[in-house]
Amino acid sequence: MKKALIVIDYTVDFVAENGALTCGEAGQILEKAILRHIRQFIDEDELIIFVCDLHEKNDPFHPETKLFPPHNIRNTKGRELYNEVQSLYEEIKHLPNVIWMDKTRYSSFAGTNLEQLLRERNINELYLTGVCSDICVLHTAVDAYNKSFDLVIYEDSVASFNQAGHEWALGHFKNSLGATIM
Repeated sequence: MKKALIVIDYTVDFVAENGALTCGEAGQILEKAILRHIRQFIDEDELIIFVCDLHEKNDPFHPETKLFPPHNIRNTKGRELYNEVQSLYEEIKHLPNVIWMDKTRYSSFAGTNLEQLLRERNINELYLTGVCSDICVLHTAVDAYNKSFDLVIYEDSVASFNQAGHEWALGHFKNSLGATIM
């Protein structure tokens, strides 16, 4: 394994029509591409990490409480992966190269052992998918860049509820972080 697929926040709350903080159709149309990328990484026996936002109910201390409605609350349907991605995860979660990781900040690296898992496996190239391209995917990409990982962003597999922010993030990935946009 030299590369890893990171599936960021592709949950019911962020993607489903009735999600608590949904990007709606922009996120829903990513599903087939994300499924294709997951299957490709499984076939190639490469690492896949599902990194998902985790919040506690009525947490007054989390900084996002002031910015967004409650979302991705522990033990709720909203925290499950969206639609067929959840079904596929259930099929593959037993595999040694499939990992679930909780995060409590925008970046998948903040307060997690993501970097340690990647370094232990000598992974130097990260393929990012998920939502939102201008929030959690962006902050993960910036941290990955600062930690000297090579970045690939699947353009068909990232979205946001803010189209202008999404377009800006794609430019930033390429022009400021040196990411390959595929």
